[in-house]
Amino acid sequence: MMSKLMRVAAIFVILFVAAVGSVSAQADSPVNDNVIHSTGTGNVIGTPDRAQVTFSVQTENTDVKLAQAENSAKMNTVIDALIASGIPRDALKTTGYNIYPVYEDSVGIMKPKVKTYRVTNTLTVTLHDVSKTGEVIDVAVDNGINQADSIRFMLSDQQQKVLRTSALKKAVDQARSDADTVAGAMGTEVTGVKSADISGGYYPVLFENYQYAGSAEVKLDARTPVQPGDITVSASVTITYTIR
Repeated sequence: MMSKLMRVAAIFVILFVAAVGSVSAQADSPVNDNVIHSTGTGNVIGTPDRAQVTFSVQTENTDVKLAQAENSAKMNTVIDALIASGIPRDALKTTGYNIYPVYEDSVGIMKPKVKTYRVTNTLTVTLHDVSKTGEVIDVAVDNGINQADSIRFMLSDQQQKVLRTSALKKAVDQARSDADTVAGAMGTEVTGVKSADISGGYYPVLFENYQYAGSAEVKLDARTPVQPGDITVSASVTITYTIR
């Protein structure tokens, strides 16, 4: 009899604990707030303070070793001239080196023969003084560069941070203004912020296959004018505001 009473008591205790646990879980469950989701965007215009100029020396010869040797000599001349003009050596970086065969036109089913070997050595120069971009192009062309690739205008990390901070503030102001307007129209008011998501950035200004002063159509005394233009830094925020 005693054993039976103990089993009944144990079952009662288990059921009681389960019931308490269920009530506690409901009491701890989050309450759905009344909220407004608002998105704001901020744009700030800045002037690039970094530039990357990319160009190449291209040589061609029936003997691949001679094509390589000629290319190496020309590129060394270009590098020496750039350093002599005041460009630091650590601002110069080889960003491409290719050797590929140029084939003769095939006749019928005959396998085409290699006519020459073309060697392309690509160099990228990073400038902290954007105003020297045209000068660097001219020095490179005067000393052997014969293929123009791209000019990329960018922002330094420091300037990008400053502009992005300003853009974010504008985005937040816009999001809050929209939230206040909507809340007021509904007869409520914003009481706080529940969450926020941030996105956005900027894209460098890129010029590909730019014209250079070494063109046969340009006089030898012509200098290369380069205008970097402006860069727009954008930031977006999506903010969830609580209202009442």
